[in-house]
Amino acid sequence: MMKNINAEIVAVGTELLLGQIANTNAQWISEKLASIGINVHHHAVVGDNLKRVEEQFRISGNRSDVMIVTGGLGPTEDDLTREAFQQITGADIVEHEPAMKKIEAFFQKQKTDMTPNNRKQARVFAGSDVIENNTGMAAGMSLSHEGKTWFFLPGVPREMKQMMTYSVLPQLQQLAGEKMVIQSTMLRFTGIGESRLEHELRDLIHEQTNPTIAPLAQNEGVAIRLTSKAATSDEATDVINRTKQEILDRVGGHYYGVDDQTLEEKVLALLKKKDVSVGAAESLTGGMFTDKLISVPGASDVCRGGIVCYDTKVKENVLHIPEDLIRQYGTISGECAAAMAENACSLLKADIGISFTGVAGPDSIEGHQAGTVYIALHDQSGKQLTRKYTFAGNRQTIRRRTVTKGYELLFNLLN
Repeated sequence: MMKNINAEIVAVGTELLLGQIANTNAQWISEKLASIGINVHHHAVVGDNLKRVEEQFRISGNRSDVMIVTGGLGPTEDDLTREAFQQITGADIVEHEPAMKKIEAFFQKQKTDMTPNNRKQARVFAGSDVIENNTGMAAGMSLSHEGKTWFFLPGVPREMKQMMTYSVLPQLQQLAGEKMVIQSTMLRFTGIGESRLEHELRDLIHEQTNPTIAPLAQNEGVAIRLTSKAATSDEATDVINRTKQEILDRVGGHYYGVDDQTLEEKVLALLKKKDVSVGAAESLTGGMFTDKLISVPGASDVCRGGIVCYDTKVKENVLHIPEDLIRQYGTISGECAAAMAENACSLLKADIGISFTGVAGPDSIEGHQAGTVYIALHDQSGKQLTRKYTFAGNRQTIRRRTVTKGYELLFNLLN
């Protein structure tokens, strides 16, 4: 029978809080724990301060069944993991002779003098199970305290991963009992907001047990994370697929892919499927739309190219937008966007032309505030679509949202 074990990952190190390095250890450990069916409910990061590390250990020990602590086992004065745990447990710290011999052998091999503080890396809690470090010097350890299981590992990723793989994960698998897997997939949607998506699926979300259903707002559309727990990977996949189909039966018109698939990849696939090409005229986006498309392998089959027409004279002289149209309506207008899309379609000999014009900010242009955007589509049959949007954010955010909306319009047209 699988025990329900809630694990917590505690990273010790001020460098993590300062943003000098990313906490990739926690991500890696979480993935490995999920693969054996152990829940991770908390990640914690604490700096190299004895009182704060002690405080965090008390919090973690009160709310989780298993604590995996990384970092703070080195030779320097700010490596305080052992001391903090000793403060809350009273555990004796002793020198582990095999670890000490290994450290001494390392310095002898390097023909350098070992400073006395390196002895600290061989210190372990009395009665703990020592976890051998085959790629570094600091010994790891595991022990129980008040019915909770603690693992202490170095923060160096290669050392931590070796010890997790060969010592910690097998021990946790045994602790958990029957093997289970936790499997997740992301369903990606465009043209629907997080609140609307949640509204359409409210009963499914309310009744969720296995898999769990979590709507997420992201930079490019919204996503739903489905997470299932089962005895095997195949069973977990079946559970996810059944719920996925229920979701798509309701909001499938907005669905474009799973996991890491991007909207531009989906649009490219649709362009290929329909044997349709696209060309772009880009003012405020400055080539971002075309760049995204040609970053996808196979884009040469459907992407005719793009004209970056940031300056008004380029719109007139290269894209052949009539001067009197610009004089009458301005460059920030639906009329200009429509003409840009039509001429891009013609000049680039594409089946579909798409255009972007607007104000990225921070200053207003032609009386239009930052965030005012026009996007137009034009195809060879003469069909045309022009949309106006107002996007919030800084200059780069507005440009990024404009490109995303352009792909959404193309997706809807092709789909």
